[in-house]
Parts: sequence; C-alpha cells; structure tokens
Amino acid sequence: MILLRDLSLAFGGRQLFDGLTWTVRPGERVGLVGPNGAGKTTLLKAIAGELPLDGGEIIREGNATVGFLRQDTQEHDTSKSPLAEAREAFGDALDLEREAHEIADKMEAMPDHTSEAYEALVWRMGRVQEQMAMHDVHSIEARTATVLGGLGFSAEEMERPLSTFSGGWRMRVALARMLLSEPDVLLLDEPTNHLDIESIGWLEGYLKNYPGAVVLVSHDRYFLDRMTNRTAELVRGQIDEYAGNYDFYINEREERRRLWTARYENQQKEISEMERFVERFRAKATKAKQAQSRIKALERMERIPPPPQEAGEIHFRFPDPPPSVRVVAEVSEFSKSYPNEEGGENVVFDRAPRLLVEKGDTIALVGKNGAGKSTLARMLLAQEDFEGSLEIGARVKEAHFAQHQAEALPRDATVLEALREKGRGQSETQLRSLLGAFLFKGDDVFKSVSVLSGGERSRLALARTLLSPANFLVLDEPTNHLDLASKDVLSEAIRQYTGSVVLISHDRHFLDAVADRVWYAEDRTVRTYQGTYTEAEWQREQGTAAASLKASGASAAPTKGLAASGHGASGGTQKAIPTKTGGKRTKEEKRRAAEMRQRVSRATRGEETLDPASLSPDELAYAIDALEAAVAAKTKEKVDLERKLADPDLYADAKRFKQTSDAHAKASDMETHLMSIWETLAEAALA
Repeated sequence: MILLRDLSLAFGGRQLFDGLTWTVRPGERVGLVGPNGAGKTTLLKAIAGELPLDGGEIIREGNATVGFLRQDTQEHDTSKSPLAEAREAFGDALDLEREAHEIADKMEAMPDHTSEAYEALVWRMGRVQEQMAMHDVHSIEARTATVLGGLGFSAEEMERPLSTFSGGWRMRVALARMLLSEPDVLLLDEPTNHLDIESIGWLEGYLKNYPGAVVLVSHDRYFLDRMTNRTAELVRGQIDEYAGNYDFYINEREERRRLWTARYENQQKEISEMERFVERFRAKATKAKQAQSRIKALERMERIPPPPQEAGEIHFRFPDPPPSVRVVAEVSEFSKSYPNEEGGENVVFDRAPRLLVEKGDTIALVGKNGAGKSTLARMLLAQEDFEGSLEIGARVKEAHFAQHQAEALPRDATVLEALREKGRGQSETQLRSLLGAFLFKGDDVFKSVSVLSGGERSRLALARTLLSPANFLVLDEPTNHLDLASKDVLSEAIRQYTGSVVLISHDRHFLDAVADRVWYAEDRTVRTYQGTYTEAEWQREQGTAAASLKASGASAAPTKGLAASGHGASGGTQKAIPTKTGGKRTKEEKRRAAEMRQRVSRATRGEETLDPASLSPDELAYAIDALEAAVAAKTKEKVDLERKLADPDLYADAKRFKQTSDAHAKASDMETHLMSIWETLAEAALA
C-alpha cells in the first residue's frame, strides 16, 4: 500500500497539489484522470520518488516497490537487443546465472576434483542452483520473449540492435522490462501511445492478471474502461475517488456535481436571506437579538465552496462538402511490395481483394503496425504506386492528414494565423473555438509555430485538415495527440459529416463511435467487416474459433449456426442490430447496439442473466451470434488444455499439472455456462 499524506507542490506560482491525500491499495486498478495541466504526470513522478515535494509525505508500506513508465523516450544501451534489454528486469536472477557460469568455469579448470577448493565450489554451485530454481531462471528467456511478442516484436526483431528501432518501439522495450520486473505498484503514463490495437489487447490481458496494483494515465477511454476498477480525479489540487471505471466515473461525477450545485445554491439562498434579515433588523431593538443570532450563525456556518466551472462544450462542424457521386473511390484487386536491403522484396499486400469507398462511408482501417495501413491510405490518394488500379469518382475532392504534415506548417506564423490560412470564411470566434477543442487555450493561439512541440504541431496540422472543403477525408492517426474531450469533439464532427472518411486509429472507443465499416489489414490482404470496430472484432473471433475447431476436430452445438452466420476466414458477416434506415445508424441505434454488446459481455462473464423476454427479435439474434463465438472460443481453449493434459511429461511437474488441471476445469465450467445461456436464447428464438 502507498499512502500520500497532505502533499503540496507548486510550479511557477501555480499550486498543483494542495493538501492532497490519497491511498493506493494492493491489487487496485486505478485510472488517474483530470484536465490537461492538472498535474497527473507530476503526481506519478512524485509517487515514483523522482520529484521533490514542497510539503507532505509519501509512505510505502512494507517497502513496496514502484515502477514508473514515463511518456518520454527511455534511456537504453542501443547496442543491446530488445531481448537483452528486457531481460535486465531479472537483475538478481541474472547475477545468479552469471555466478553459476563462473563457478562452472573454475571447476572445469581445476584438475583435482578431490581438493577442498573443488568441494567448496561444488557446495556453492548447489546453493546457487537452489536460488536459481527459486527465481525460475531457466524460464527467463521464454518469459521475456512472451512479453516482447505480445508487444509486437517478432523473433527476428527481438535479436536486432535497439539502434535500428524508432522511439516508439524502444518505448515498447521499456514497457516490457517494466512488466517483467513486477513491482508492487505499476505507474503507467500513456502506456498505449506507441502500441497498435493487437498489442493494446495483449497488454489488457496481461495487466488483468498482474499481481500488484496499477495506476494509469491514459487518453484511451476503451482501455480505461476495461482496465480500471477505481477512478481518481485530480482536480483543484485534490483527489476525488470513484468506485468504478471511467464510464462509472463520468456518470457518478455528473450526479455529484448536480448535488453539489444544489447544496451550494441552497446555502447561498439561505445566506442571502439571513444577511437581508440582519441588514433590515439590526438597528431595531425588538429584532436586534434575532439579528445577532443570525450573525453568529453566519460566522459559524461551514461554507460550501462553489462547484468547479465546467468548460463550455465545444462543437465543430466540417465545412459542407461539395456533392460527390455514389462511388467515391474503388481499388481493384491489388498487390504492393517494397525492395528490402537483401535485394529481395517485402510484400505488404498480395492480390488483396477489391475495395470500395462509397458516399457517406466512415471506414476504420485497422491492423498491426507494419500491416500496410498507411500504405493503403496513400494508395487511396494516388500517392503510392501499386499493382492494380484506382478509380476516383467525379467531383471527389480529397483531404489527407498524416503525422508528417506537421513539418509543413508555416513556421513564421502564429497558431491562429496558420489556421486562418486554411479557414477562409470562418470567423475568429470559430477558429479560436476549433483551436480550443485541440488544446490551444487563451494566449496559446498567439504562439509561433516554430516553438510548438511535436504534439502541438500535429494537433494544429489536424485542425487545418479539418477546415478543408473536401468530400473525402483520409485521416492517419488523427487521435494520437488528443485528450479525451478533444477526441469527443472530433468524433461528433465525423458523425455529423456527410462526406466519406477512411481513418486509421488505435483508439477503439473512437472507432466504435464513428465507423460503420472496418477494413482489417492482415496476412497481406484486407478483410472487410460491416458494423462497428467491436462488432468486427467479434466477427473475426468467430472466424478464428470456427477455423480452430475445424482443425482440432472438436465441435459444439452452436458451431453449425456459427458457420452459417459468423465470419469465416474468407468472408461473410455476423448479424448485427439493423438500422431503421438501412444506412448509417442513428445515435440511438448505436447506443442500443453498444448496450447490447455490454449485456452479452457481462453474461459471458457470469455477471448478468440474459432474459429472452427482455430482448427484441433483433437483439435476440445478435446475442445468439455473440454467444456462439464465446462458446466456440471456450471450446477451443478446453481442447487445447486437454491436449496438454494428455502429455505424460506434464505429470512430472506437480505445480504445472495443477495449474493446467484447474484451468481445464474452469474452461469446462464456463463452456457449460455459456452453452446453457445459448440454448435458452436459441429455444426462445425458435418459439
């Protein structure tokens, strides 16, 4: 447990912490939230012992260890490989391994194996090997490779020098080393910033089973919702705690602020009435005693502070796009490769299928880093040669955002001038409102572009792109440097936009909010899914589970239905809650679909019972499809564990046998539970 008691800290005359008291308890998953500039990163640095305080104390009970992953680039010996750097997390264990090698070398060099010196080495080797066994030294290589693999490194990349990797990939190595060191408290500052969607998903799974406490700062709302069971809001130099994830915090904070405002206004009304009474009757002898009584009551009254002023909601609408034809862009079957250093070719796409962008589409382009997402985005804009053909519809006007455009900004202009250059016809109020949405507040708009940080330049370049009068937007990582509120502004603007959008983002909440179709770049091809990102993920899981079951020869009752309605390796779509219009879904339809996804997810975890009577026919069909995927995945897990239990070598390791046996029993129970739910819903659908 870590106790923060009465912390105070000021920077540049501004009070960041003012009597801040907070406790981080063992095993908690805490999301640390608050407005930009509130001091979230500073607080993490203070907990990590990297920052002196003006006052207060931080107590680590039981000498709790703390690991801090910062946003900025970590220091590495760039001659090392990712594998060697991440292995340094096991410092003590590696020292034992080195000592064992040294002892072995000495023993080999001694000709007399009966001498006392040799016997002493034998004794010491025995002690070292005992300690190595306690540290499970022989599994270090495999554990390290597992974590690096989860964070996106291939076996070949794990052995390359760090000097050949970008800052983002080096941050992944720092994260791997931090995870492997297993401190009692993990402090993670924007851990998903340099991860792709698959790596973020792996990190979620790892952290859910992490034995220590986790405190994280993140602008990834989906990650916060899935990872946290408490939320700590840093506001006015204090911590306000909420007993739930980010979604819970948003709703609970609104209720708290409503009650706070009501109590404050009631007290202000009471104070005003008492003061009027005193003013009116203080000089009257018959009322003087009552007036004095009210004066004393006012002096004793514990004043309720005014509630924080919420920032006014910022809204932004794209300029009205010029009209376009129905087919905005069409790419025929295509291939793409780049020459590599060995004289061969790195194949990005190999006979990938035809792709179509139609008027009004909002398409999420997702996949692992290196899968070809940015390449495909440039192909759509005719900025990249490839084997195949591209047809752009008549009257289509494109606008493109990518991170490198930040370097093309007019460096001698102010922020406001640079935006005005693209926003002709927009009033200064509109321009400043848009800049405010992208975190340029007050006098920030008069800063010279030349002094902006990389993140600030990226946000300004995005704002300029959004003012382009285009009907086809291609946005490559537009959310990278935005906070949660800015992402909400952008997602609302995209939902209202009547043109076509293809966007790349690793923010799953953002993708779910805006996309109605998903292109998944993987295995040198692009697969198309209808619906939101979450719906596409379920379709992919169904296809993977069905293929695995087929390969293993296992079967489950729902598999037939899954094959009919799920997404296999070659295509097809899962049933989704349909729209009333057959086109883009309304906000209410999206809300209903999201609520249904959450209910099914809770049911698969045993947290809710789905009553068929409470579901509409569309929702019932949707739930049945989702449960088919869950049953198939759980059956595959059970079959894999049965294969392990059939290995005679397993029984030589009692600990591993127990873990595998327990996992099999748990998977079997969950399969039965899910099957029961599926059967109930399926019977209701047939009734």
